[in-house]
Amino acid sequence: MRPYDAFLLISFGGPEGEDEVIPFLENVTRGRNIPRERLAEVGEHYFLFQGVSPINQQCRDLVAAVTADFADSGVDLPVYWGNRFWQPMLVDTLARMRDDGVRRVLALPTSAYCNWSSRTAYHEDVDRARAALGEDAPEVELIRPFYDHPGFVEPLVEHTRAALDALPEDRRGGARLLFSAHSVPTAMARASGGPCQGFGPSGAYGAQLAEVARLVAERLEGAYPYEVVYQSRSGPPSQPWLEPDVNDRIEELAGEGVPAVVVVPHGFVSDHMEVKFDLDVEARETAGKLGLGYERALSPGTHPRFVSMVTELVREYTDGAGPVRLGGLPACAEGAGNCCGQS
Repeated sequence: MRPYDAFLLISFGGPEGEDEVIPFLENVTRGRNIPRERLAEVGEHYFLFQGVSPINQQCRDLVAAVTADFADSGVDLPVYWGNRFWQPMLVDTLARMRDDGVRRVLALPTSAYCNWSSRTAYHEDVDRARAALGEDAPEVELIRPFYDHPGFVEPLVEHTRAALDALPEDRRGGARLLFSAHSVPTAMARASGGPCQGFGPSGAYGAQLAEVARLVAERLEGAYPYEVVYQSRSGPPSQPWLEPDVNDRIEELAGEGVPAVVVVPHGFVSDHMEVKFDLDVEARETAGKLGLGYERALSPGTHPRFVSMVTELVREYTDGAGPVRLGGLPACAEGAGNCCGQS
C-alpha cells in the first residue's frame, strides 16, 4: 500500500485581473484591521502590471514541470495545486482530491524556510481547509523546509553568476551581492524552542537566510562581498522588523562608493509580485537615482535542478531516501519543541 495518493503544491495565490486585486488583498489581510486605503496603496503595485500577479502562471509552469519529472523518474503520484488566498483555493483543491479518492497527500509549500509566515501559516491553512471539509478530508503532510538543498542553492548560484556577468565590466569587480528576503517582525522571527532555538533576534529564519547567502557566495568565481537584506515590510514603524531594508542599504552602499549591486531574491522560489515590484521597480529605481549599476538575479522558478529537487524531496517520504543538505544548521524538526513556531 503506497503511503501517499497524491502530491499537492501549495502557494500564496494572486489576482489575474484588475477586478480581482482588492478582493485578493482582502483575503490576504482578513482579520488584521488593515485600512482600505492601505489596500488601495498596495493594489497600485498590481495595477502597474494590469492587475496580474505572475505567481499563478509560475505555479502552472511548475506543476507542468514537476508532472513531467515525476513521469520521467517513475514517481506515480498525480499532481494538484491549491492556493492560500486566491483561486484555485486550497479548500476547493482538497475537495476535488477527496472526490478523486485521494486519502493521503504529500504537499510542498512554495517557501523554502522555517518561520511562522513561511511554514506555520501553511499548516494552519491546511487545518482550516480540512476542518471545512469534515471527517472525509484528505490527510496532508508538508515536505520539510528545503532552503539548503542543492536543488535550491544551485539555481541561485547560476542565476547570480548570470546577473554578475550582465553588469558592465568596469563595475563588476567592485559589485556587492545583496541577498534579499521578505522581512518579518523580529518577534515572529525568533524561534521558540527545539533545534532552532538560540539563533538570536533574527531567529532560525535569519540564520537560514544567512546560510543560503553563504552557500551561494562561496560557489561563485571571485570573492564578492555579500550580505542579507530585507524587503516588503508592511508593519507600523513602532514594531521592530528584520533589517536592513534593501533600499536603505543601497543608499548606504552608494555613499561608500560601491559601483554596483546584484540583488539575489533568495528568500523566494519564484519571481512573483514582491520580486517584480519591490526589486525590479523600487530597488532598481533607488540604484538608478544614485548612479549604481544594478542587476537582479532570477529566483529558482522552473530551473531543471529545482524541479528535480521536488522529485528528490518526494522520494525522501515515499522511498525513505536520506535528506540531502548542503548547510550545517540544525535540521528543522516540526512538532518537536515548537521548532517553527508551530503549536
